[in-house]
Amino acid sequence: MAALRQWRDADDDGAEVPSAVVRTAVRFTLEELAVSSPGNSVEVRVPPAAAVQAIAGPRHTRGTPPNVVETDMDTWLRLATGRLTWDDAVRSGAVVASGIRADLSSVLPLITR
Repeated sequence: MAALRQWRDADDDGAEVPSAVVRTAVRFTLEELAVSSPGNSVEVRVPPAAAVQAIAGPRHTRGTPPNVVETDMDTWLRLATGRLTWDDAVRSGAVVASGIRADLSSVLPLITR
């Protein structure tokens, strides 16, 4: 949470954040997603930081899952904190989402404080 706060404060000021802090904030928020929306039907990828499986539904066991969300670290943090809406991110191309369960609008933002 400390890394997320540091990212959020720097984002407000337009300051540069060390990449290690950004990666930690991404990993923290992805863990929060996995806890708040447990399951294995959607793989959320935020390279190079991490990837998690979340959202209830059918589990996949091999190869590329049928429901994938991929974005960059800054976009993910903006989504996770409510600074960017799901629809705006998808519309702009900042998020690539495939599969019928790959819409995360109902579970975002994760942290609004």
